[in-house]
Amino acid sequence: MVRSRTRILISKLGLDGHDRGAKLVAHSLKQAGLEVIYLGIRHTVDQVVDAAIEEDVDYVGLSFLAGDHMTLVSKVIKKFEEQQVENIRLIVGGIIAKDQVPELKSMGVQQVFLPGTPLNEIGNYIKEDAASQSA
Repeated sequence: MVRSRTRILISKLGLDGHDRGAKLVAHSLKQAGLEVIYLGIRHTVDQVVDAAIEEDVDYVGLSFLAGDHMTLVSKVIKKFEEQQVENIRLIVGGIIAKDQVPELKSMGVQQVFLPGTPLNEIGNYIKEDAASQSA
């Protein structure tokens, strides 16, 4: 089956219930022509990874506002490794310190979007990255 659009799962992990930014990103990505699965808030790492595999997404986008991103991202990456997931790219955004970006990328995060990133920049990044992966 040939997929016509890039698929991305957007979710929030842990107890952080502030999802306005994640919803705005999800809406913006839909407007940009991407297929978005919005999983919502308060999910576990297992739930997000299992949903990403089941939905056959190209990207998982995680939004963080509670300061727990370093711990949770490492758990997602570990779960991807345990499940032998190699074709799903992880992107993160939210309240993340600029000096944490290199560490997140070294852990396996594809891209980090900091506060103030224009919404269209996120969609453009994903479309360009997806095009480079299929070339």
